[in-house]
Amino acid sequence: MQLSLFNSLGRKLETFAPLVPGKVGFYGCGPTVYNFAHIGNLRAYVTHDILSRTLRRAGYAATYVMNVTDVGHLTGDDDSGDDKMVKSAAERGQSVLEIARYYTDAFFADTERLNVRKPDVVCKATEHIGDMIALIERIEANGFTYSAGGNLYFDITKFPSYGELANLNMDDLKAGARIDVDPNKRNPHDFVLWFTKSKFENQALVWDSPWGRGYPGWHIECSAMSMKYLGESFDIHAGGIDHIPIHHTNEIAQSEAATGKKWVRYWIHNEFLVLDRGKMSKSKGGFLTLQTLVDAGYDPLDYRYFLLGGHYRSQLQFSYPALDGAKNARRSLADRVRALAKAAGGAQAAVPLGDKARGYLAAFDEHLSQDLNTPRALADLWGLLKDTEVPPAEALRAAFDMDGVLGFDLEKEAGGAAQEDEDPAFAAEIDALVAERAAAKKARDFAKADALRDTIKAKGIALEDGPSGTTWRRA
Repeated sequence: MQLSLFNSLGRKLETFAPLVPGKVGFYGCGPTVYNFAHIGNLRAYVTHDILSRTLRRAGYAATYVMNVTDVGHLTGDDDSGDDKMVKSAAERGQSVLEIARYYTDAFFADTERLNVRKPDVVCKATEHIGDMIALIERIEANGFTYSAGGNLYFDITKFPSYGELANLNMDDLKAGARIDVDPNKRNPHDFVLWFTKSKFENQALVWDSPWGRGYPGWHIECSAMSMKYLGESFDIHAGGIDHIPIHHTNEIAQSEAATGKKWVRYWIHNEFLVLDRGKMSKSKGGFLTLQTLVDAGYDPLDYRYFLLGGHYRSQLQFSYPALDGAKNARRSLADRVRALAKAAGGAQAAVPLGDKARGYLAAFDEHLSQDLNTPRALADLWGLLKDTEVPPAEALRAAFDMDGVLGFDLEKEAGGAAQEDEDPAFAAEIDALVAERAAAKKARDFAKADALRDTIKAKGIALEDGPSGTTWRRA
């Protein structure tokens, strides 16, 4: 599979060619853990998951790195506003680290429910302060910084290609600059590398540094941690489209100022999820979380299906009627897989594929390879499952292959077909035990849940826990 990806740097579709043949270094901007992720945030991580799965399907040995911002992110990307972590901690009467741990766990619980595979490396900002300081020292040694008001700033005028990613013109930046944001800045678009004098009293997390006791600016963490795990030049950096004009622009400037090398070759950005009132934002309040959808009766994989029905570079309008459509489509998909599993008699694992099934897989790969076209890939899956000329066992095997990227747990759905063939009284008994175990887990009575699993196992039944719940089958 030869991939083509839309590179935000240059704004064009490009054939993907990694720095090292057969290997890919991939960095995705992770969460700032001061609140629950809203469903718009989660679109980015589903996009990163599809990219990661596609890279591996294409035969690459991929290393996917994600940061967790647990210090230093202000509400404004341009060094303005409040410290998100400190603000959340004060509102909840907890320490910053308690807030960070709680919302980090909540974030990965949400992504797990969405069948998003965990990155190969998850790195927390607070655990890499030394790496950030070392990188800032390199930037300073190369003449790109100045000190003012106790803080250390990056001087964008010393970096001639500043703004290339966002297609910003340096003269326009100077002419349109607002000078009242930070009086210490020579140019309002300069940015802080290290804070020692901030507007916040009693800053919760501070460290010793060559510039005084303080804390890092937000942008430096991604540069320092990506280089630590992927090297000074790597293949792909991904994130939301809102990161282009400031965060990613600043990352490029400071990284290349430190190393003198091209930092990232391919920039992948997903578009916004929008509501009737515009872009979803935590700062505006009333944002929707994944749990909001679950409480409304949706499976997390319904939302995954909804997201994959739109191309990642297109704005996606969220509404409950649209989510209902995704829910019904996913339910129909599961029903068709279960019906095929019954017809196939469970023989799909080793069955050779005929020309038609291989043709659907080839089309699927072609559409994925063209900038992760998941709407077309979904259509290929449906075409395969509806084609009566493809034997059921072949259709299942090819569908499971596609699902390695799409991530809908189709093998578990197929396993559910076996439950339908059980004696109704026995099936009802197992269903009741499974429900009782689920209730025990929810109540955090893990001893009871384990005992119930043993009871079920003794009846010859194996359980499989997944994002959409628990399925069972004959062991």
